[in-house]
Amino acid sequence: MDLTREGRKRRMPDVLDAIAALSSDAVPTPPELARSMLDLLPEDVWSNPDLKWLDPAVKSGSILREIASRLMVGLADWEPDPHERAQHIMTNMLHGLSITKLHGEMGRRSVYRSKDAISVKAVGRGEFFNDSQGNIQFVHAEHKFKKSRRELDTGNCEICGAPVGLDRGVDRENYAYAFIHDKSLMERLKGMKFDVIIGNPPYQVGLDDNTRSKPIYHRFVENAIALESKYVAMIVPSRWFFGGLGLDDFRERMIADRRLSKIVDNPKLFDCFPGVEIKGGVNYFLWDRDHDADCEFSTRIDGTVESTTTRDLREGQGVVVRDNNAIGIIEKVLLKRHPSVEGSCSATLPFDIRDNHKTRETAREGDVPVIHGSHVGYLPREAVNKNSAWIDEWKVLLPMASDGHGRAVSYVLGEPIAVAPGSICTLTYIVAGRFGTKDEARNFALYLTTKFVRFLTLQRKSTQHVTPDRLRFVPEMDMSRTWTDDDLYGYFGLTKTESAYIEGTIHARHAVLSLDSPVPSSHLPGGSKYKAPGSRVAAEEDVEEDDQ
Repeated sequence: MDLTREGRKRRMPDVLDAIAALSSDAVPTPPELARSMLDLLPEDVWSNPDLKWLDPAVKSGSILREIASRLMVGLADWEPDPHERAQHIMTNMLHGLSITKLHGEMGRRSVYRSKDAISVKAVGRGEFFNDSQGNIQFVHAEHKFKKSRRELDTGNCEICGAPVGLDRGVDRENYAYAFIHDKSLMERLKGMKFDVIIGNPPYQVGLDDNTRSKPIYHRFVENAIALESKYVAMIVPSRWFFGGLGLDDFRERMIADRRLSKIVDNPKLFDCFPGVEIKGGVNYFLWDRDHDADCEFSTRIDGTVESTTTRDLREGQGVVVRDNNAIGIIEKVLLKRHPSVEGSCSATLPFDIRDNHKTRETAREGDVPVIHGSHVGYLPREAVNKNSAWIDEWKVLLPMASDGHGRAVSYVLGEPIAVAPGSICTLTYIVAGRFGTKDEARNFALYLTTKFVRFLTLQRKSTQHVTPDRLRFVPEMDMSRTWTDDDLYGYFGLTKTESAYIEGTIHARHAVLSLDSPVPSSHLPGGSKYKAPGSRVAAEEDVEEDDQ
């Protein structure tokens, strides 16, 4: 078995690259990406024969295979005989838990050359192990569903949130991964005292309505850290930097954990997993038990690290700022000590009106116009039970869904809409600001279109969802005047390099100004946003995103 780098280069093309390109809920790790993850570890791990390694979520086996390859080179001086060296690596050093039986077979084929570890076709002619699974095993686990009075399974799994519908018997996949569901297994693993835990865990599990998914990758990270190994390295979606359903506590702990020594962020869509859309990109990181300092944060585009800086993640005010070039700009803004625009923004459902709320197509006397994502409807004024006082104020609306796919140049926010008093909106929009005059509403809408504002918003946003906290870095300015990007660059003391960086990062954006009417013409027949109520396109545009 040729596990040297030279031998690896001869095995082209790599079948694992092809497998990794397939869209799947359990995305395998391309070998090139696995090698980049391993580069995070210090060099001395490859010459230490006493270390124990664990991949807690084996899929294609690419990570374990790449580890084996490096160890075969690094331990050559310690054990010159290739057969003896391979036997030591396979039997004493490398361990894996597969996420399914099939993935266990794939993993063993990658590492042992056979799905049966005791086959004569396996590495060491099957003499390394006494069990067909070897050290890459599938352990069946069950979800922990809440029990009703009749002792029937109901609700969702208490550990991962999976719906009861996934409890389909031992012969079908239930997505109950042993590493996060089996406490007795975790105790056994803790007793084995692993030195390095590294993997690409499953990212999510579907919820009851099949329209949403819940992250589960953080459970793997938390359990890996709990095993008290020397190093933990994993690749996960970067959504945890900013948001994600049920990730607030995880994000808070990770940002505060001074043992998080390195993060390599991959913001570009499809960069790490070709053909698999992971909105917001992915990152891989190194947690070092003995590290107690700032984190080395790198940005990687198209396989090349473009910037690296060492910084305190806690300075992001509750998020991980992923753009190293933005740190200095944010610091200059915060030094001015302006209040944040976040405080003036409404939460979701500003008027408690959803897009599927039935509204009239034509107005009756006393009705209030309701601005949907693609048209205008009407409701009786008395039907507005939340924030009804806002009806008679000048408002600036901001779309709740906008550009968020990790593009090199981004719009960040949708078109803000400044409207005269007299209307409300559905949850398609948040009310970004309320004002007493037409000029203030106009100037604030134009302010939100500046590249400066949208660049600051981008630092707290990785997906299309827009919530008030995304605007926390945006300073509240005097809206009795109009602000341009040049005005803002000068006021906050940005350098020409910093200004040029913002200009090259953010697309131009225009506002919709409806300053003489509570109903924007863009949402009426013939307008740029208009889609007939009930049409397929309108329905698709009105779907809310629940991943936050």
